Amino acid sequence: MLAIVAFAGGAATARLAGATPEAESPYLPFDQMARALLLVEHDYVDPAQREKLLDGAIRGMVAELDPHSSYMNPEEYADFLNDTEGKFGGIGVEVDIRDDEVTVISPIEGSPAERAGILPGDRILAVDGKPLMGIRIDRIVNFMRGDAGTKVELTIGRTGETDPLHFTLTREVVHVTSVEGKRLDGGVLYLRLKQFQETTHDELLAVVGKAKKEGDVKGVLLDMRFNPGGLVDEAELVADEMLSSGGIYSTRHRGQILDQRDATPGGALTSMPIVVLVNEYSASAAELVAGALQDNDRATIVGATTFGKGSVQTIFDLPGGAGMRLTTMRYYTPSGRTIQAEGIIPDVRIVPAKRPDVIREADLEGHLSAESPAMTRPGQVLVQAPPDPGPPMPLVRVDQIASNPGTGKDFTLAEGYRRVVAKIGDAKVGDAK
Repeated sequence: MLAIVAFAGGAATARLAGATPEAESPYLPFDQMARALLLVEHDYVDPAQREKLLDGAIRGMVAELDPHSSYMNPEEYADFLNDTEGKFGGIGVEVDIRDDEVTVISPIEGSPAERAGILPGDRILAVDGKPLMGIRIDRIVNFMRGDAGTKVELTIGRTGETDPLHFTLTREVVHVTSVEGKRLDGGVLYLRLKQFQETTHDELLAVVGKAKKEGDVKGVLLDMRFNPGGLVDEAELVADEMLSSGGIYSTRHRGQILDQRDATPGGALTSMPIVVLVNEYSASAAELVAGALQDNDRATIVGATTFGKGSVQTIFDLPGGAGMRLTTMRYYTPSGRTIQAEGIIPDVRIVPAKRPDVIREADLEGHLSAESPAMTRPGQVLVQAPPDPGPPMPLVRVDQIASNPGTGKDFTLAEGYRRVVAKIGDAKVGDAK
């Protein structure tokens, strides 16, 4: 329909706007697209499907804007919505690429993968007999997902096993938790926020409530390393639980302030010291939370400068079940600092023994530019990491974290824990005075 209307409109324009040079016509791009479509349909070596061509045209148009705007066909859009809800049809396993191999980070608790005996560190060599070498991680994930009740076969390589292992699993609706917690020594509550989805705020309150029933919570160690972001409204609710006043963030569209969000009294974690762990992979909504806590002097940020994605994407429904993720706003910290292509600069920077090979927002082709020169953090403390700092590649499971991680192999976690314990001690001295 788009091509037909555009072609007709372009043809009509050519007839009716005789006094307007063709190069000045606002309809020229549509006329060009229609002609290109016509040429492909008539002259391409093999018959081409118009639906596929238009899908690609829309996808390419939106992708030209910036790295985070995208068109999603109906299947992709359904998967996206499932991800934001924290559930999907699959086998329940977190994977990443390690040394060019698809490596299991962790099976999700209670999932088909965990029940079948899939272990962290297993290498997925093939899915349904299809080798995975050289295939993008998002496509590999789609291979393993599917309707509940359908089967999928995994070929697994495991350290200590000579021959590959074969597992046949039945997909289920897998529910993914975005918040995990554990009480540590000294009254410290460790919270890991993996992403911001529709259930994140409720999950946070449940974890905090459980911890408070088990004993006094004196401080919080909030771990948002590798948190890619997610739903901004959920990030706002999480930040509000840690702030009793002050701003959370503001948004601007084409230079004009659209909205400013402020904290409300009565949060669940407003009366205790907080230390936040971030790294180069903490992005978007995670940066929003870190920036809000930092600007309101509510937390010490420990780790590395974050990814630097300071833009907001709005989701639009399109006809036929498709969707579009479009960058519509930039967001800013309460003090007006831009996050885009800058990131959140930690108060305590962990200096790695060797320069990490990472890609940030500013390295992405077509990224929205930063609005200010590169900034530094006044009074920033530098802490040198040992040659072998241990995790977080990948992060250890929450249930495997020691009750006193202050001397553990995860150097950033140890540093954050020591600092929140020190903050608790300072708070006691202050109360005594």
